[in-house]
Amino acid sequence: MGSNPVYLDSSYPIEARIEDLISRMNLEEKIAQLTSIWAPNIIENGKLSEEKLSTFLKNGIGQVSRLAGATALPPKEVAKIYNEIQKFLIEKTRLKIPAIVHEECLSGFMANTATTFPQAIGLASTWNPDIIYEVTSVIRTQMRYVGAHQGLSPVLDVAKDPRWGRIEETLGEDPYLVASIGESYIKGLQGEDIKNGIVATAKHFAGHSFSEGGRNLAPVHVSPREFREVFLFPFEVAVKNAKVLSIMNAYHEIDGIPCASSKELLTKILREEWNFSGIVVSDYGAIDMLYSFHKVTDSKEGAAKLAIEAGIDVELPSLNCYGEPLIFAVKKGIVSEDTIDNAVRRVLRLKFKLGLFENPYVDPSEVPEFLDSKAEYRNLALEVARESIVLLKNDGYILPLSKNIESIAVIGPNAASTRNLLGDYSFTAHLSLTKDAVPIVSILEGIKRKVSKNTKVYYAKGCDVTGSSKEGFSEAIELASKSKVAIVVVGERSGFTKEDVSGEGRDRNELGLPGVQEELVKAIYETGTPTIVILVNGRPLAIPWIAENIPSILEVWLPGEEGGNAVADVLFGGYNPGGKLPISFPKSVGQIPIYYNRKGTSWGNYVSSDSKPLFPFGHGLSYTKFEYSNLEISPRE
Repeated sequence: MGSNPVYLDSSYPIEARIEDLISRMNLEEKIAQLTSIWAPNIIENGKLSEEKLSTFLKNGIGQVSRLAGATALPPKEVAKIYNEIQKFLIEKTRLKIPAIVHEECLSGFMANTATTFPQAIGLASTWNPDIIYEVTSVIRTQMRYVGAHQGLSPVLDVAKDPRWGRIEETLGEDPYLVASIGESYIKGLQGEDIKNGIVATAKHFAGHSFSEGGRNLAPVHVSPREFREVFLFPFEVAVKNAKVLSIMNAYHEIDGIPCASSKELLTKILREEWNFSGIVVSDYGAIDMLYSFHKVTDSKEGAAKLAIEAGIDVELPSLNCYGEPLIFAVKKGIVSEDTIDNAVRRVLRLKFKLGLFENPYVDPSEVPEFLDSKAEYRNLALEVARESIVLLKNDGYILPLSKNIESIAVIGPNAASTRNLLGDYSFTAHLSLTKDAVPIVSILEGIKRKVSKNTKVYYAKGCDVTGSSKEGFSEAIELASKSKVAIVVVGERSGFTKEDVSGEGRDRNELGLPGVQEELVKAIYETGTPTIVILVNGRPLAIPWIAENIPSILEVWLPGEEGGNAVADVLFGGYNPGGKLPISFPKSVGQIPIYYNRKGTSWGNYVSSDSKPLFPFGHGLSYTKFEYSNLEISPRE
């Protein structure tokens, strides 16, 4: 045993180190471990501000929020600033406690130059847990380069209402599929040894995807049995099988109780029933929302009390209710210091497990200038995108096309766009950048690369994703009329701006193609040229006319950086599509909810429609024909 304090001596058991450290901490230092700092608040002009560090981190800090994801700094600079933050904490604070840095990683590490994989709904369409493990292993590697320790993924919300904008972030409508893909996601991210891994964060706990009217943050109405069997099941698997180390609460309320203040959910079920021993972090601003949005308390002190006593350990993304309001609440006897100590123990336990006290730094010289620099990363992005593509329809076997086809008209607002191939938590989309953070292959470019040199490829945008202008129709019709086949690429755009129609906060009250896109499809179809529709979107779309009239339809979701090449591989027979829908497509918004595992008593028809989906859960064709016969099943012993 050395002369260092017990908590700084790695030869002692973690629990002994925790108790030694807590015994040395004053109240302000304890509560600092339950708080976080938004990275841009301590960075000025791309440099770390010593003055702001001294102001905000004088007592230490639990977490730093999005050092890479909110700054747009190059990877090497992120690593350098990360080291400077840890150096300050170790050399300039009394107890030398390093910080955890968390980032987003839904469809890849949300950082400048990191690999952009397909959005989560596309990952689920692979029905392939093994390849998801490979994806998150790459994410882990890229995050560890720059000093990140925790990723705020996966989303384990079971998707029941496609009006909800965050459907694209989910793994579909089936609890078992969500749990299976989620388990692989977590295991790949955390790795075999968490000292070299990334803490996964299962979210949003729980039922966030079943909100009233499909509106984000709206109340959730669900029976206790359905809540456990459907919405809690993937989280239970994450805790018990995948050994997830972090959980994030959901924003909404259930039966009048916000999840952020639900002791039943965050303590009784999560910790007492499931024996979860990791940390619970708040969704961004969720604790303040107890006061400002849900209005279940009249002060920030009250919000802090409700959250900490319910079981939220760390407030993200910045100092707010768990700062001065929580300190005040403890000093006034509103919250017991024992409650604080229990939360601090969980935070410190994770930091010790991560090995932060022994190895708080990274080596910037080992950080690539470009995180997505290895061919194996892009090859994996390509393979996952291929596996995620669902062939919805192929009447007359128009697909696959010949590479030697005489001419092709490629039409539509998502044909030449690279930006529109990305999900809401990709770096480019999330920060609304005008330049791609990594090279992205558009569908038009993928087609051009795939066809013979003699094939004429014509392109017309036709219209925007949203809006009413049809000025581009005439050019699109002209090009389609003189081509052997027309490929119309339509759908949605994901993100956080008013131009976006999918993603967080982008809830819809109708599910057809936005704008005049369906009219564009009809105009091209009426030319008589064989027409293929490619859907680039984040949610199921109600497109009954297209489903009935267009002979070939591909669902490619938001396929990421290699999306164009993956789509071209499928179009021209280089890859046999095998993706399956992880969620049902309705014929109209009036059919919702229309998930496949409804009770038999809910299959009654409407006056003007049956209750069958347009495309059911699990649907997906291929270019091959086969049949099953003489099936047998043996009972388990």
